[in-house]
Amino acid sequence: MLQASNVTFRIGNKALISDVSLTFPPGQLHLIIGPNGAGKSTLIKVLARLLRPQRGKIEYESVDVEAASEADLARRRAVLSQAVEVAFPFTVREVVMMGRYPHFGGRPGPADENIVDDLMAFFDVTEFRDRDYQTLSGGERQRVNFARVLAQLWRLTPGSLALNGSSSNPLCRFLFLDEPLTFLDIRHQIDFMKKVRSFTDAPDVVTVGVVHDLNLATRFADQIVLLDGGQVIAVGSATDVLTLENIRKVFHVEPTFVSVQSGMHLVFD
Repeated sequence: MLQASNVTFRIGNKALISDVSLTFPPGQLHLIIGPNGAGKSTLIKVLARLLRPQRGKIEYESVDVEAASEADLARRRAVLSQAVEVAFPFTVREVVMMGRYPHFGGRPGPADENIVDDLMAFFDVTEFRDRDYQTLSGGERQRVNFARVLAQLWRLTPGSLALNGSSSNPLCRFLFLDEPLTFLDIRHQIDFMKKVRSFTDAPDVVTVGVVHDLNLATRFADQIVLLDGGQVIAVGSATDVLTLENIRKVFHVEPTFVSVQSGMHLVFD
């Protein structure tokens, strides 16, 4: 469980998020939506302890994250940002292996090697394994980075590397996705969201992400958080949050709701 209680983060006198209280249960996909400047990325960074709020607190499983060590966080919390810069000429495999650094000392073990190989295959980047990461396209880099992020959180199950990574270990893992669909074409956006959805189904995983596409949020999210002006406007299922009134108020567009096999689709005039 992840809980934010009365959280406020300011830059100078400006509150980027103000008095935010939210609960994120494990085993569900939680997506934050809102217009530009709503505070979405700031909220993700505060939840991941990349930024420290001036007021309120963030708790991971009822423990204030402020008290957690960096080493403990690195083993249990991973963040995928919209753009990741690598300054040195690492190969793709070396970048994915970075996700395993918190789990070994001097050298990776056989389990670490297997996890990296399997995740590269899963995200269809094995063919790039020996290429300089900096030579990849933006979309290819994003797929490599998602493999790296999941390598950081992966847990082996007896006899296999199951996608959901479930474990008898009761400690939750926390995955944060800050606009992860940047640079991805539509096929890889859908593929990415399906894989996030599968990983998130594990009972010990809390996943919180930021997306701009309301239809992807509608299709994949268990819980949607609608943010505007640094404040929570609505929280709940797609049908509860993406109402005609809320969309008009926050996005200033006129939606048409279309029923499709997967649920609801939004068309904008």
